[in-house]
Amino acid sequence: MNKARLFAALQYLVPQHLLSRAVGYLADCRIGWVKNSFIRIFSRFYPINLAEAQEENPRAYPSFNAFFTRALKPDARPIAADPRQLACPVDGTVSQLGRIDYGRLFQAKGHSYSLTTLLGGDSDRARPFLDGSFACIYLSPQDYHRVHMPLDGCLRETVYVPGDLFSVNQATVGEVPNLFARNERLVAIFDTAAGPMAMVLVGAMIVAGIETVWSGQEAPRRRSIQRTGYLPEEKSPVVVPKGAEMGRFKLGSTVILLFGKDAVEWLDEFKAGTRTRLGTPLGTLVESP
Repeated sequence: MNKARLFAALQYLVPQHLLSRAVGYLADCRIGWVKNSFIRIFSRFYPINLAEAQEENPRAYPSFNAFFTRALKPDARPIAADPRQLACPVDGTVSQLGRIDYGRLFQAKGHSYSLTTLLGGDSDRARPFLDGSFACIYLSPQDYHRVHMPLDGCLRETVYVPGDLFSVNQATVGEVPNLFARNERLVAIFDTAAGPMAMVLVGAMIVAGIETVWSGQEAPRRRSIQRTGYLPEEKSPVVVPKGAEMGRFKLGSTVILLFGKDAVEWLDEFKAGTRTRLGTPLGTLVESP
């Protein structure tokens, strides 16, 4: 058995949620020597550029989670100014991107997963994205872990979907079938100039939580699917401008972008394994005929 297969197999055996919540508890600890030790050890393993952070002193952060989700200086990530361009929502690495064929998204090594399942099992919610486009971007531990808007968007609904907490690194993505449609996740659907856009924030092993700017902690929740509507008749409108933060991960994971048919085109330089940088152009809106 190769290392990737062994690593994936072990994840079926460990108590994923218990381990992740325990790590989350420690990551929120505000005892000075505990949080400073976590930050120091983490910084030895991963190249962290604190020169671009608003707070450059690692000991000034009240907890490891505060350090991990640190804000950047305002000019650290210029946002693509052309309104026809999609801005990269995160620093990360493209896992896959392309078309949504026959209601399925390509994962890796012959694996694919269901669009409908990814979005919480509602075929009506999935219908606008059939034959559309997707981009799956992985955030490694050293990446900036706030998620920003690729376009101006008006929030339509969010859907919390409970699930497993497999790692989402490349080794596991190639070995665990239906990975992104089985992990815990938050689906946020927006109305944009490109039509409906879904941003799926996927949880993973030792990810202690997923937050949004409009409602705070979104995951973990109870073990059932929970929808929250944001249409005018349901709640006050939530409008998030292009480039603005929409959410964050407490430890690393994956963001999946979804658009409808003939809505966007990804730039040619992006493919599996390409690094992304928040704010740079990722694709363009398709002009209406």
